[in-house]
Formats: sequence, C-alpha cells, structure tokens
Amino acid sequence: MTDSLTGPAAAPPAPTSTPVPAADFTQRLRTAVGAPDAPLVLLGNFEVEEQWAAGEHTLPRFSADSGAAVVNRMDEFALLLGRPGDHVVLKTAPDPAYLDYLTGLGVGLPDVHVVAGQRFDRTVTADALDDPALLERLSALGACGARLLPHGTSRPEELLAERTGLPLATPGAARCKAVNSKVYSRRIADELGLRQPAGWTCETVDELAAALEKAKGLLAEGRRAVVKEAYGVSGKGLVVLDGERRADRVLKMLSAKVERSGRPDLAFVVEEWVDNRGDLNYQFTVARDGSVHFDFVKRALTEGGVHKGHRFPADLTPGQLADVTDAAARLGGRLAADGYHGVVGVDAILTADGGVHPVLEINARNNMSTYQTRLQEAFVGPGRAALARHYPVRLDGRLGFDRLRELLGGLLLTDPAGSGLLVNNFATVNAGLDVRPGEPFDGRLYGIVVAGSAAELDDLDERLTARLQALGAAHVH
Repeated sequence: MTDSLTGPAAAPPAPTSTPVPAADFTQRLRTAVGAPDAPLVLLGNFEVEEQWAAGEHTLPRFSADSGAAVVNRMDEFALLLGRPGDHVVLKTAPDPAYLDYLTGLGVGLPDVHVVAGQRFDRTVTADALDDPALLERLSALGACGARLLPHGTSRPEELLAERTGLPLATPGAARCKAVNSKVYSRRIADELGLRQPAGWTCETVDELAAALEKAKGLLAEGRRAVVKEAYGVSGKGLVVLDGERRADRVLKMLSAKVERSGRPDLAFVVEEWVDNRGDLNYQFTVARDGSVHFDFVKRALTEGGVHKGHRFPADLTPGQLADVTDAAARLGGRLAADGYHGVVGVDAILTADGGVHPVLEINARNNMSTYQTRLQEAFVGPGRAALARHYPVRLDGRLGFDRLRELLGGLLLTDPAGSGLLVNNFATVNAGLDVRPGEPFDGRLYGIVVAGSAAELDDLDERLTARLQALGAAHVH
C-alpha cells in the first residue's frame, strides 16, 4: 500500500458479499466498526467534503447562505441512525411533536445533546467544539466507553475526539480523505477492471492539459466531457465541457491558481459525460476484519447533477444486480486492504446498452441512504414500494410539526403497515428562518413515501407535492 492509497496494495482479504439486505443494519454497522456493544455518539456533519477540499485547488463555487443553513441542519438525520442507549449531538433541539411522531411509530431514539449556540453557517462539529459544557458531557460519555461515529471524518471530527476522549469508530481523517478522492475511485476501478466512462486522473497541470486535449477529441466526435474536483459534492466542483473554449478556460484558470500558490499538486478527474438510462446508488459495509456486506441498491433521483432522492426497489435485471454486487465485493476488498472500514456508498449508472458502469465515484462515509436504512427495514417490507426524497417549502414563519401534520392530513404515515409520508428530517424545514430575519425563506421537508404499489407511490408523491406547494409564503405559525 502506498501513501496515496492508489498504488499497488497488499493482497486484500477475500471479499464476501451478501446481495440481500439482512435485518438490523444498525447492529451490523456497529459490529463492522468494532463497537458491537458500545454506545455510539452520532454526528451529522454533512458535506464533510468541504473540509477534505480545504487547501486543494478548486473550481469556482457559488452557494447561498440559506443553502448552507439547510445543509447544516441535515444533522438531524443522525437521530435515526441511533437507538436507545446511543447519543446524538444536534445543532438545535428537535420539535417535541416530531419526536412524539417517531416514537408513536415505534422508532426508538438515542439521547439528544444540543449545542449551546449554533450558527447556521457552520457544521454541528464546529458548534460542538465551541461549547465547553457539551465537551465536558461528551468526555463523560467517552470515559464510559462510548465511541464517536461522524457522518464522515475530517480534521474537526478528529479534534472533537481528541478534546473529549471519545475514540473514533472510523479511520482517521487522512485515510478517509484519501479514499474519498475521485482520483482514488477512478484508479482503483481501473485496477479492478470495472467498467467506467473514458477518463483520466490529473495530479499536475501537465496531466490536466493532456487530459483536456483528449477530452477535446471526445467533443470533436459529438460526445461530452466533464472536469470534476476530487472532493466535489452535491453538484459543486464540476464543469461540463460544452466546447474547446471551455476546456481552455478551465486549464488557464487552474494553471494560474497553481502558479500563484506555488503548489504544483492538483486532484481532478476529466471524463466522458455518458448518457444513461438511470442513476444508481448502492451501499456496502466494510468490517474491520475485511469482510464486505452488500446493503442495498436504489435508483437515485438527480437534477442537474444534484442528488434529490432515491426510489426502491431499484428494478434491476439479474445481470445488472450481479454487476453491482460483484463491484461492491471487489471495491470493498480493496478499501479494506487500504485500511478503511465503515459505510461505503457508490454512485453508478445504467448504460444505454443495458449494462452498468458500477463505479462513478466512491463515498467512503455515511450517505443519505444510510439514514434511511433503519426505517426501510421497519416500514418497507416485501411487495412495498418507497420513494425517499425532499420537498421544497417556501415559508415566511416557523412551521411546527403539529401544524405540518394538520396540513398533510391523511398523507402523513401514521400506521407502520399503512401508506404515506414518513418524515425523517424536520429540522431542515425551518433552517433558513434566522438567515435573514423577517424575510421569507426556503426549506426542505425530507421523508420516505411508502406505498403498496408503484402506482400508489406516484399518486402519493403528486399529492404531497401539490399540498406542500400550496403552502406558498402563507403564514404558518
């Protein structure tokens, strides 16, 4: 194994893969990370890629404050990865009516620890590090044997572990960053002989220039290409090349950045933008002993390169499912050889010829689907269909969960055997309230729509969309 984690590695443990999800994902996860009986302290530090990208040469990025506020309140997803006896650190206390809703459905919840002074523009990790009283409480949990399980591990999460004495249940930040690089994804897919779009990894300006020249060849043939940052996330950190002039501008801009910084290293991928018949996301878990468990595969819903949700079951052919599960076993074996353990999510696509590109990128961290798994096991049984997504809401005041329940009426799931929307994050609805006080704001309602058939699922989704759009900017206090 090399320092870059992309050179020749020691022979990995013989990978194993189970193509059918087993019950109790949370127990399987804690066993995989070496804490089968220890209480977990969960941390939803979403878009940890921003920390991994710190100090890297990047493409221009644009994001609104309200968008950051919503992303940072995705921390509430971590509530659903724990069970009684575990702990979760959150930016604000959950709506009591929302907690009552979950417990009424039979969902056991961890103990909640709320930071003293959350800021909408920073992660829950940053908030926690700025709260001495919370650090003291977490230190007491560490002394009792608890383990820290973040969404993903970067330097701030390492600092939180160091200051509290909570051992990390994940590998360290350097390891996690290395295996999350798109350069790493592409190189090990090549090494393992996994099918992927034509493309090239770039770690110097010369390599980038050569790759862009090859991309121009694709453009000349009427094909498309894209430049991706190694740590881009949620549609950020990529440029679709619509012509040679765009390719030349990207090279000029990044060359100038390198020259100004005096740092010659880059981390980019240039590859063909492939037309496809569907986006997939699958998850597997790598245990400390090197074994690999295939958790699930779902149809990913994307818009403009931005993740919007999942539909499951994925309705794959036996051959397509075999390609995915085989890739999971091989990727998991290589990740284990490179010292990684924990959750891995992989983006893949169905190709126009009916095949699969089984690895576009590896996300060696928790994924949106990770937080759906426990609910999926409990509420989406055989013969059922589900759609995990978010619904945009436009508000001019705080919306309480009791009021939402009233507005949705019979569209909210209230019976474990019934149909409707199962809300799995309510904090994101009101996240933008304090960004520009007194002004209307945009929020997101995350949930899993559960139904007895695909037709019923589509009908529920349409009705929920219409009902939530009708909120408009009306007063909802």
